[in-house]
Amino acid sequence: MSDSPSSFRDRIAILKPLAVRDFAFLWTGMTVSMIGDGIYLVSIAWQVLSIENRPGALALVGVAWSLPQVVLVIASGALSDRLERRHLMIAGDVIRLVAIGTLGVLSVTDHLTIPIILGLVTVYGAGQAVFQPAFSSITPAIVPADLLVQANSLAQLVRPFAMTLVGPLVGGVLIAWVSVGFAFLVDASSFAFSAVMILSMRTRRTPRDAQEEQASFFGDVAEGLRYVRQQRWLLIAMVAATVSLLAVWGPWETLVPIVVKNDLGGKPSSLGLVFGAGGVGAVIAAAVFGQRGTLPRKPVTAMYLAWSLGMFGTAGFGFVTSVWQAMAVAFVTEGSITYLVVVWVTLVQRLVPDRLLGRVFALDWMISTMGVPLSFAITGPTAEAIGHDATLIWAGALGGTITLIFMFVRGARGPERDGSLADPEPSVEAA
Repeated sequence: MSDSPSSFRDRIAILKPLAVRDFAFLWTGMTVSMIGDGIYLVSIAWQVLSIENRPGALALVGVAWSLPQVVLVIASGALSDRLERRHLMIAGDVIRLVAIGTLGVLSVTDHLTIPIILGLVTVYGAGQAVFQPAFSSITPAIVPADLLVQANSLAQLVRPFAMTLVGPLVGGVLIAWVSVGFAFLVDASSFAFSAVMILSMRTRRTPRDAQEEQASFFGDVAEGLRYVRQQRWLLIAMVAATVSLLAVWGPWETLVPIVVKNDLGGKPSSLGLVFGAGGVGAVIAAAVFGQRGTLPRKPVTAMYLAWSLGMFGTAGFGFVTSVWQAMAVAFVTEGSITYLVVVWVTLVQRLVPDRLLGRVFALDWMISTMGVPLSFAITGPTAEAIGHDATLIWAGALGGTITLIFMFVRGARGPERDGSLADPEPSVEAA
């Protein structure tokens, strides 16, 4: 006799959150949307390099995508603590649907230019800024506290599986068999599906008390800033991310496609295989973590060690001489980053009060990615000056070393030492 779906789900710890109806809807929409994101990663790189085959052009696209997120995400975070989070997520999906759909139509009709791409990618980045804080902060309102590790592990399992395994492979096939424009249109349809799933959720925002409702929008932003400033472990990690991502994000996004396409003689499917190998590493890391169901004994230390390994991995792309070697580097790097993200998101959700989560996640994204536009801006000129291999090697070495240094800053590992990890429901006053 075959087991029922519920008994199978009970034995596989990482699947337990799917028993929660709204999380199942959120997870389904997220999965399809992230497959679309993976299609986008391959499609935008191939589209830009088809128009202008140099690192600087792809770096400009990275600036256009990241800059609106740095500018808008803190406002979006404050709104996600004031408004219905589902509505913000749907708005973010609609904005991205319009931007990527327009890219697809213009690509199919052969009317795309680099300036048009930059404008539409800016709109796409704005949609990401609207969506992300609400998405990151809604999970604790859906699943019980004892399933947060599994829920975050499942989310991180889906992210690489969809974005760096299935999505890029599908994108490579669509580009090879149909066209880049058609791949963009498939990506756009994924946002429509995600919006429908979110609309089907029943979760509603917990009403704020009278004093909170009277607070101004700018007062909410200031409260979030004060909270992060008082929590040294949060602030140190965010600043560490600013510096380390300044070192590696631009080279990773811009130069890895260059390495695969130009140095290794790869086709669109080869780039999909490299991203896909990273997805396999991330899926394995998330699956193992989710089945375990608990944080490591020293979660912040483990987070920094995995983080530094992921940063050092960027340097590996500067040494590869074949596609399979690039796949191996991506496998280790993405697995390490997935481990980092599961630990970080779970720590923030456990230690930060729910009414501040949107703002804290928004500040996390804003501060952490503050250096990303600059990273993209300097990657092109640096690669053209010293070569893309040397740029990748230096970027990985700097990013990994800087991350390890921040781990030893006073207060960086505070939750491991002050007993706060033993308190499942922290209050603002206690913090």
